[in-house]
Amino acid sequence: MKKALIASTALVLTAGIAAADVTISGYGRTGVLYQEDGVRGAIVTDDGDVYTASEAIVQSRLRMNIDATTSTDQGVDFGGRIRIQWDQGDDETTVAPGYVYVTASGLTVEIGNSNTAYDSAALLYNSEIGVYSRSFGNSRGDFFAFNTDGYPSYDNTVDLTNQRRNDYMGVMVKYAVAGVNLRASVVDPDQVYDGLGGDDEKEYSVSADYVWNDSVTLSAAYVKNGAGIDDNDQYFVGAEYAFNDKTDIGLLYFDNGEVLGDDSDLGKTITLYGSYEVAPLTTINGYVANNSADSNETDNAFGIGGSYDLGGAMLAGSVQRGYNENITADMGVQFNF
Repeated sequence: MKKALIASTALVLTAGIAAADVTISGYGRTGVLYQEDGVRGAIVTDDGDVYTASEAIVQSRLRMNIDATTSTDQGVDFGGRIRIQWDQGDDETTVAPGYVYVTASGLTVEIGNSNTAYDSAALLYNSEIGVYSRSFGNSRGDFFAFNTDGYPSYDNTVDLTNQRRNDYMGVMVKYAVAGVNLRASVVDPDQVYDGLGGDDEKEYSVSADYVWNDSVTLSAAYVKNGAGIDDNDQYFVGAEYAFNDKTDIGLLYFDNGEVLGDDSDLGKTITLYGSYEVAPLTTINGYVANNSADSNETDNAFGIGGSYDLGGAMLAGSVQRGYNENITADMGVQFNF
């Protein structure tokens, strides 16, 4: 009887293992980051002493995504994700809040620390270059996304303390069919209380993109009350033509919304970008961006970068100039797993 019970238990456990799938994926990177006038702002003490930041530092990151999925007999997939990440300068490794999801017939619903429709729009970040994937041609607006470093914080008006939004709730619905991807999301910064402090408006966003013949990609997105800031509405449109998987050209347009809800306009951004494989395993890429914000020292930003494919890893670097007319550069290595 005891042996039969053990055998039955083992069979149940084995069946559970066979039906479930747990994977770990992510990347690591390390390199040198240069920022003209310092990688951070100067520190001024009460005595008036000024400490300026270094212009060049070693910057590293390790990211691990843990995904668990299982399938029902009816073909419905259930799953969830947790992210673990460490960045140079962090005093500890961060475990991001997770999300769960269900997928069936091309329809997926994410609940929790979900992705958002605006942040997930195709082409949104395609002008990024260098080992740290940066670009002044990106959106300058504030909007919610998957929270790698934990939920946003706010100043509580009741006890005057700075707190995490532990009752943050995101829901995203996405549907994919025949080259078309549709998404909609809503984020409630605090689903339990209203008016405790900070920007706590619900954020709504939608996005859609279409890929034709593996060469032409069209994308559009809109977000209302970005990052919970009332009337911080933004939109994005983009188009790209890919000659092959290493050579492409694209054009992006952003309406960047406001700064922290104080009606300061972040302007509109137009970004032209492209990449070209100059030799086997070697690609150069770059962008030119124009932004109309009144606070700019210059309305034009640009960057050029390059990468060399090592097979499972890459060497990459870039040189860029921002809207403050300062130069930033990077060089390093990234590996994926």
